[in-house]
Amino acid sequence: MTVAIDRATGKRHGDRAPRPGPGSRLKYAYQKHWYAYAMIIPVVVVLGVLVLYPLVYGLYLTLTDADSLNTARTIGVNHIDATYKFIGLDNYKDILFGPTSYDRFWSHFIWTIVWTGLCVALHYTVGLSLALLLNQKLRARTLYRLILILPWAVPTFVTVFGWRFMLADGGIINSALHSLHLPQPDWLESTFWQRFAAIMVNTWCGVPFMMVSLLGGLQSIDASLYEAAEMDGASPWQRFRYVTLPGLRSVSSTVVLLGVIWTFNQFAVIFLLFGNTAPDAQILVTWSYFLGFGQQPREFAQSAAYGILLLAILIVFTSFYRRWLNRNDQQLAI
Repeated sequence: MTVAIDRATGKRHGDRAPRPGPGSRLKYAYQKHWYAYAMIIPVVVVLGVLVLYPLVYGLYLTLTDADSLNTARTIGVNHIDATYKFIGLDNYKDILFGPTSYDRFWSHFIWTIVWTGLCVALHYTVGLSLALLLNQKLRARTLYRLILILPWAVPTFVTVFGWRFMLADGGIINSALHSLHLPQPDWLESTFWQRFAAIMVNTWCGVPFMMVSLLGGLQSIDASLYEAAEMDGASPWQRFRYVTLPGLRSVSSTVVLLGVIWTFNQFAVIFLLFGNTAPDAQILVTWSYFLGFGQQPREFAQSAAYGILLLAILIVFTSFYRRWLNRNDQQLAI
């Protein structure tokens, strides 16, 4: 084998230049992109204070037995030092495999999965139906859009309190059912009807976002595809299946992912509708709040452990969901 050598430098042709060290690369990146770094510093600081620090501190608390009786506190002029101790992974073992793990975690986990699946399915189905309707040429279509977006514009706490008044024993819904001689459910007292009411209210709050997103996706589909399908004799169902759904694929994947994350962590609807009075209707995030702030003594360590478990569940779900979408995209591209 013949190797050509540069007489001036003594290097062989084909030799790679030595890779600069981390310090040199960092210095080069700073010199080239210093303006971008300066612009993102405020965001990094805010995220560090509001997200990173609570996350790291919460992770630390999960490894202790901290509660409201052994943390540092001040009573009058007396300051009491913290006495909680490091216990490793005992909180996670107790939550997942302890003698009361089903009542404290698994029952709420199952209900949270059911709640998320039903709510996102209803959000998407109802939102897509309304988006298809509003995508047609209708008279006063703008007015219909404003009316349907209205639940999204109203603050969530106003919407939930309004539903709470309507679902009360003497509320308008039970009064209407009474006038029709129909059974009047205990919306805010029976576990089944509490869950039914929570799904109904959350669907009311979440459909406008899904409808607006899918309507934007529908309007981005090339009309010539529908014309070509009609010329080929495709039925309305075939046009929906082979033109509309593939055209909405990118929008649908994003809004469904966001819907799952938001619904899984939906705190306002359950908390404002029932407070701490419906233990069997609590999803994991509201149950975590109850452990940390809704009882005495307040179990800070257990509450933080629930938060870390919620984060882990969503990370795992998001990872599998993205992989599933990428695999489907590759199969469609073949």
